[in-house]
Amino acid sequence: MSTMQKIRAWILILIGVFILSDFLIHVGLNANYKEIERKSSHGQIVVYQAEATYVNGRIRGVLKEKKDEQDTYIKIELYSKRDVLLGKHYIEITNKEEKETQAFSLYFKAKDVAYYTIETVKEKESGTELEVIPREWTKSEILLATAISFLIFWV
Repeated sequence: MSTMQKIRAWILILIGVFILSDFLIHVGLNANYKEIERKSSHGQIVVYQAEATYVNGRIRGVLKEKKDEQDTYIKIELYSKRDVLLGKHYIEITNKEEKETQAFSLYFKAKDVAYYTIETVKEKESGTELEVIPREWTKSEILLATAISFLIFWV
């Protein structure tokens, strides 16, 4: 085998490892999420993803047309199976026009979440605020972190 063929083989192996690790990370992370139940009904708020693992979770949705001008926050409360309030988080409503929609997402750290309630409120209440995870990584960020990890451990 010539040197060029060996280099080509190593590059193909490296690309294969990247693809395999990306697939396994995606499957491994998303397989642990289970849907959590919504206990409140609010016509203006549509939640299209509400999932949690044992230690963290994510809620994504859209606030449709704002009807009550005084409501300035979306309040999300998380509860355990035994109806214990685990925490709450407030998302500021930024759309002031009546026909606009606002997308929102919440990535949180809370153990054993069974269900949540969601509503619009005028002001924040005192109480337990959730520990919020900044945001989910994109595929390109995961690939870059994987490449850097390989470079660190390889050298």
